[in-house]
Amino acid sequence: MGRLATALSRLRAALGAVSYPLVLPSADEARNVGSALLAQVNDYLLPRLARLDAPLLVVVGGSTGAGKSTLVNSLVQAPVSTAGVLRPTTRSPVLIAHPGDLSWFGRGGLLPGLIRTSEPSTDPNALQVVPAPTIGPGLALLDAPDVDSVVDHNRQLAAQLLAAADLWLFVTTAARYADAVPWELLKTARLRGTVIALVLDRAPVEGAAEVAAHLGEMLTAHDLGAAPLFVLPETELDGRGLLPDSAVGPMRLWFAKLAADANARDAVVRQTLDGALGALAPALVGLAEAADEQLQTARGLDERVEAAYRNARHTTEEGLQDGRLLRGEVLARWQEFIGTGEFLRSLESRVGHLRDRLVAAVSGRPAPGRNLQVAMESQLVTLLRGVSADAAEQAYAAWQSHPAGAALLLPELQKASDDLTERADRLVRDWQQWVLEMVRREGADKRSVARGAAYAVNGAGLAVMIAVFTTTAFIPTGLEVAAGAGSAVAAQKVLEAVFGDQAIRTLATRARTELLARVDDLFEAEAARFTERTAAVRLEVEPGGLLRQAAAEVESARKELALTGSGS
Repeated sequence: MGRLATALSRLRAALGAVSYPLVLPSADEARNVGSALLAQVNDYLLPRLARLDAPLLVVVGGSTGAGKSTLVNSLVQAPVSTAGVLRPTTRSPVLIAHPGDLSWFGRGGLLPGLIRTSEPSTDPNALQVVPAPTIGPGLALLDAPDVDSVVDHNRQLAAQLLAAADLWLFVTTAARYADAVPWELLKTARLRGTVIALVLDRAPVEGAAEVAAHLGEMLTAHDLGAAPLFVLPETELDGRGLLPDSAVGPMRLWFAKLAADANARDAVVRQTLDGALGALAPALVGLAEAADEQLQTARGLDERVEAAYRNARHTTEEGLQDGRLLRGEVLARWQEFIGTGEFLRSLESRVGHLRDRLVAAVSGRPAPGRNLQVAMESQLVTLLRGVSADAAEQAYAAWQSHPAGAALLLPELQKASDDLTERADRLVRDWQQWVLEMVRREGADKRSVARGAAYAVNGAGLAVMIAVFTTTAFIPTGLEVAAGAGSAVAAQKVLEAVFGDQAIRTLATRARTELLARVDDLFEAEAARFTERTAAVRLEVEPGGLLRQAAAEVESARKELALTGSGS
């Protein structure tokens, strides 16, 4: 028992963890089935497994107006359940049990989600528990709502109660016994192994045998031929609204014998419990497949978003390589900073003179250096804003073309985050500070940096940033020539003067790598606005695998326990 109870608890956790939020053809049915299975585990399987010797629960179900309440009242010989001509009559279910059995049904072990009450109630979540000495100990009757009620909650509650039944007493009439809805429920009950008995109510006196024979044929065709069938002829009710004893006597006697026979009750309980457990596996296979579809769809939607932001990253990287960021304001400020004409003419001079020119330029005119830094920041932020906006539009359009994605979209996802510009500003400023710190660390043992102090660090740092705006190796391409190849060469020479030829390549590569890593974080946060909407589908363990594992554990424990003696 312990292993099976543990497996059921794990299944309950799995059913609660797996959701089907994406709009897919299989989602609605999966949600309904998953909810029904979770309710059955809570309402019936775990409580019944804990107490196999508890009283037998007979749920009386059937179509609207079939006479369920009248039948229940007649079996217990008291008007305990409201019956009438207005439909639906049964507002909340009524459970009738021997006074000695109320502790089992009253404390909420079975159907724990329903509120217990001793009075009639219009609360759809209430369960009225009524003691009746006329019903023998060991057996209880539950008058359920109509299975085809016009009220949605009544139909759902009826299905929930039937799933918690040890024995299902299905009531139909001569006029409605062939209706589709009850037969679907009968099929479900058969598939899960529930013990079933049927009542053909209001059978016409002259045609009762013929109708009963046809119903029997239908039962046999649906593999229910062994189910007991009670025929109640059309008859007048007595002053209390009860059927005459001549009509219900045989059925009352059948239930009395069942209640008095502990072995018979135990056999019914074990058959139904084992059948319900055995039916879990195929139902969970369907849920696992629906969960797989959810996960695959979520991954597909995420991939569309990731592709959009990969494009943004690629465009950003191209912008750092093709020289486009050196155009306009940045190029002008760089030329202003180094004194383009004279500086370029002095490139062939000795390195020490170059270094001195750099220090003098930075020391004498601090403003151009700051202007250059601001210009680079502005160019980068403009680039990041543009590619982020494009990526958001692409991701939005990609989701809009898929029904599941379209259902998840919010208007604000069509553009970049409202604070994108602010975050991009901070990103670039932090990166620029990182570059300066890197130059300071790398040049700590260089005499040139020590001699030039902060000026050399600042100038070299700006040169690194300019170098990042071109190819990693500083080899001018056609585009770079158009943007001013001399600037790239100047950056290279400045760094050579301070650090040496080999170090400059490493510095520029590291600076570019750091910048792109920060850009990746920015884009990842932007993409997360989309992917967080599919996160409910992505668990640490794949949802389908989680359900399959839980199903396998339950089935293995069921076979080991062998409730019906066969272990199959």
